[in-house]
Amino acid sequence: MAYPKIPLAQTVVQLCKAKNIKHIVISPGSRNAPLTIGFTEDDYFNCYSIVDERCAAFFALGMAQNLKHPVALVCSSGSALLNYYPAIAEAFYSHIPLVVLSADRPEHLIGIGDGQTINQPEVYKNHILHSANLKLDLDPPKKRRDDDEPVIIKNLENRLERFLGIKQEIQKANEEAINAAINKAIAKKGPVHINVPFNEPLYDMVDKPTVTPEVIAPKMRTETLPLAELKACLDIWSSASRKMILVGVNQPDSIDASWLKDLADDDSIVVFTETTSNLHNKAFFPSIDKLIWPLTESELEQLQPDVLLTFGGLIVSKKIKAFLRTYQPKQHWHIDPVNANDTFFCLDKHIKMRPNDFFKTFLPQLTHQRKSDYKGYWKAVKKHRKEKHEAYLNTIPYSDFLVYNTIFKTLPDNSALQLSNSSTIRYAQLFDLNKTLEVYCNRGTSGIDGSTSTAIGFALASTKQTTFITGDLSFFYDSNALWNAYIPKNFRIILVNNNGGGIFRILPGHKNTDNFDRFFETKHTLTAKQLCAMYGIEYSTTTSLTELEGALKGFFNDSETPKLLEVFTPRTVNDEVLLNYFKFIK
Repeated sequence: MAYPKIPLAQTVVQLCKAKNIKHIVISPGSRNAPLTIGFTEDDYFNCYSIVDERCAAFFALGMAQNLKHPVALVCSSGSALLNYYPAIAEAFYSHIPLVVLSADRPEHLIGIGDGQTINQPEVYKNHILHSANLKLDLDPPKKRRDDDEPVIIKNLENRLERFLGIKQEIQKANEEAINAAINKAIAKKGPVHINVPFNEPLYDMVDKPTVTPEVIAPKMRTETLPLAELKACLDIWSSASRKMILVGVNQPDSIDASWLKDLADDDSIVVFTETTSNLHNKAFFPSIDKLIWPLTESELEQLQPDVLLTFGGLIVSKKIKAFLRTYQPKQHWHIDPVNANDTFFCLDKHIKMRPNDFFKTFLPQLTHQRKSDYKGYWKAVKKHRKEKHEAYLNTIPYSDFLVYNTIFKTLPDNSALQLSNSSTIRYAQLFDLNKTLEVYCNRGTSGIDGSTSTAIGFALASTKQTTFITGDLSFFYDSNALWNAYIPKNFRIILVNNNGGGIFRILPGHKNTDNFDRFFETKHTLTAKQLCAMYGIEYSTTTSLTELEGALKGFFNDSETPKLLEVFTPRTVNDEVLLNYFKFIK
């Protein structure tokens, strides 16, 4: 087995291995050669080569989203690491662990006009959990021509002694910095940046490692609720007759079924679940916008909770955010070990626990349930909305709305669903999805930029078949995501192509003008056919509901290549169908 000759590269690779970082996403370059050699020469690591750094970072994010453990990114110096930034921001706000290993030039070559150099230390400072700027390994002092004289030889020995002392100090400082960064990614669940300077030569190798770095284990804290705070929460909760629980992005199977049942059995609790919450109970309220959007002012006042309890990541529904900002609860508690967003401008308490641990501590202490008709009233509204929803499907023409309804009904049981942002995730909010699905979407920054890359990375790390549903702008924006050799054969893409950013047509403003078509909706005539041919993906297309139903029948069957189904919908009908939906269900 070969090792990079540079001790700093050996140190980084060994500490990644010690901390079980097995998956390494590498973008080609020269300055990062010592790291590339170290990772690829060791069979412990699974290494992936992805040229486009923006796609590489989202690919790694998708893997880490599935594995719930850090994935490492390796890139060259210069602008390469700037292309990671969109995914770094997403990981930061979605609490997904990534370890960015950026190679750099020595300090004396920065700012003098040398190629591929930028100011790399702290480059992600506003969107990173931890930044470490490592120290350059020292080259040993060279023997001068006159070092054969006894006095000069003694001077050389003194220089070597000083050199070894400084080198040991540098090695220790680098070990501590690497340990601290990776431990933060593991413990706090987010991205960290380790900037690694290398001097040439970069490609030299040795047969045995020359350093054995110290491994420092991460400190994992278990948070508990102080007794006085627990009692105060119990008193407030028990006295409230209108309690609302709102769940955003949430990992599947993170809450015990027994606690969900306790919440479902309480008539004073309404549990609103977003598509990405991965929580299911027939007494809960999915499809939030379906219930909230048509409410009158008096009905909104009736829904206003005494206590709002939230957990999970960012909320998709604009309507629930607008409602809770206007009709604020008397108490808002957020449960999360690290973060508490004051989304509704009324946060009273940040409970620093994992939600399941909180419910395990809290719910058994409740001695009685408060009598209330809070949930009963909204169950009737929910039933009415569902009936109107089904009736509306029978009245509308072929459109995005009918297409998403058909797609969601045909997704395989016990599979994973990745959704792109913008229209796709918002349509998903209107439908009651199959409860056996695992549902994911990049909601940290809610960008369209890396949805496809994320889905592919997730699919590679998952044992379940993964389907990615996306709109056309998001798909074409991230088309380099297909430029890799790691797409699983059972990966499926459903591309809903309405020839532009259809979501802008439902927003206020002037429609059907050249300015709107070009700068807001971004009208186009692109298709995915040529991309699929280039990347070896099986391609099919539909333009009607009958064709779609037929195409979906065998779409998820085993195949030798990934598949993409491009579903064309009418560009100027979709907005009317969607806006009329909310009038109809009222």
